[in-house]
Amino acid sequence: MYHIGIIGCGKIAQVRHIPEYRANKECKLAGFYDLNVQRAQGLALAYGGKAYSSVEELLSSDIDAVSICTANKTHYEITVKALAAGKHVLCEKPMALSLDACRSMVEASRKAKGILMIDQNQRLTPTHQKARDLIGQGAIGKVISFATTFGHGGPENWSVDPGKSTWFFDRKIAGIGAMADLGVHKTDLIQYLLSDTVAEVTARLCTLEKKGPDGKPIGVDDNAFCIYRMKGGAVGTMRASWTFHGGEDNSTVIYGTEGTMKIYTDPRFSIIVNHPDGTQDCYAVDTIQTNDNQTTSHVIDAFVASMQAGSPAISAQSVMPAMEAVFAAIESSETGRTVKVGT
Repeated sequence: MYHIGIIGCGKIAQVRHIPEYRANKECKLAGFYDLNVQRAQGLALAYGGKAYSSVEELLSSDIDAVSICTANKTHYEITVKALAAGKHVLCEKPMALSLDACRSMVEASRKAKGILMIDQNQRLTPTHQKARDLIGQGAIGKVISFATTFGHGGPENWSVDPGKSTWFFDRKIAGIGAMADLGVHKTDLIQYLLSDTVAEVTARLCTLEKKGPDGKPIGVDDNAFCIYRMKGGAVGTMRASWTFHGGEDNSTVIYGTEGTMKIYTDPRFSIIVNHPDGTQDCYAVDTIQTNDNQTTSHVIDAFVASMQAGSPAISAQSVMPAMEAVFAAIESSETGRTVKVGT
């Protein structure tokens, strides 16, 4: 039985981490910490365990593992502290707000007694795993191009503290906007699906709509438009947006020499493969999780299995190529030029 601590008791903890821990028979919720003390106390009262007054107090307890569900800027510091305390760590994305911090997290995980897993949960959907297998088997031939998208109406509609004052809009706390919230998911995913990595990025990150309480544009991007050239030669687009007001879009379309694969574009079939002769292969694997339709993300089960195996299902090292591409996109947007990843 793993005794679990929740660090950061906001919406992602409440609707994904906590319910999935409760559903796993190997886990017991044992501790909660949040800057909002009453929020942590409320969850401890509801689910058992103790509300701690600080991260350090929680980490000094006999808790075995923690989920880090705090604001972006704190991921690095808390992760390193938790690993040093001998805890297993599941850290929300993005890993950190600089490449140096990401690299330090990887190094800390190598020295740690516990494992570090990053919550790039799109790798874990049965549909994405099936799609990766089909692509690897040559179902659409050699991949030529792709278009992957993740967009919804914005975190101010979903955050535990909804409205224009959400921390997601504060550059000092969030650091990066839609690109870190959604773009990192689809950047990691396209590399996972294609078993390839991004080699070159041309990007524009911008604030098109969102305004803060003062009526001025927010300090982070609400849209990210990226062109990725993969090492294997495929070229495609990745779009992340907080301005999709007609419902979420979490789709990916991949174009190959022998067909086209559409993922999460149809409500009946999560994968559709269109062949040049007009025939289709349709797979009803699962339904993508959305903010309004919270199904299991599979991440907690994968984390528990990882703790049992002593090796993370989604290691910090494996997420580094996605983080490198994200920071290359930011550089490309700031400089107006194409940026090679890893240079």
